[in-house]
Amino acid sequence: MKIKTILVSQPEPKMENSPYSRLIDKEKVKVDFRPFIHVEGVDAKSVRQQKIDLSKYTAIILTSRNAVDHFFRIAEEMRFKVPDSMKYFCQSEAVAYYLQKYVVYRKRKIYVGKMNFADLVTLFKKYKDETFLLPSSDVLKPIVPETLDKLGINWTRGIFYKTVISDLSDLRDVYYDVLVFFSPSGIESLLKNFPDFEQKDTRIAVFGNSTVKAATAAGLRIDIKAPTPETPSMTMALQKYINDANKK
Repeated sequence: MKIKTILVSQPEPKMENSPYSRLIDKEKVKVDFRPFIHVEGVDAKSVRQQKIDLSKYTAIILTSRNAVDHFFRIAEEMRFKVPDSMKYFCQSEAVAYYLQKYVVYRKRKIYVGKMNFADLVTLFKKYKDETFLLPSSDVLKPIVPETLDKLGINWTRGIFYKTVISDLSDLRDVYYDVLVFFSPSGIESLLKNFPDFEQKDTRIAVFGNSTVKAATAAGLRIDIKAPTPETPSMTMALQKYINDANKK
């Protein structure tokens, strides 16, 4: 069956010429964006109940833009003035760049990984005497605590925000040829919103091993996978599948 409509379970990209825009133009398909999950901040009282005193930390580990936003939100709620001496360890350049929303970049000690959390290991070893705080969601990839524990550094996790399933009830009678997922939480949201979901001819596209596992465990048929050596991005995987499906 030909592909005409795609629903991506994430917010719409803010950049004008995104890979999805090029996919739409090239393949003449309709692509909608709808976050299946969203984050909600916890309050300062909840953070204090985790026995977290922001003044005790000399370094912050930031794995996402959400972590950046909610760290500074909590600092403001607690009336804690983040010292200029604070060190920031950012998982990627995108996270480090986003940090400029809150700090004067050139005046701060900011250390950046390439993309994956493991890329920060060399930096953690170099600054092993720091006291690290990891502001995170209630959902955290196992590799993060495993990596930090192996290094033997002094670190604490703080749950500053939570991943919440979005209400998708308005989509109940809407049909898409392809549903695109990037996390196990997205799969969970689909099944919580539509417990009677039947896949039938709907194609399921998944990104990452943990999402593959969640989709398989939910009994879904996976039609499109990324990343692969041939299709390292989701848009590339979608384009390849569309080319094959729409030729028939």
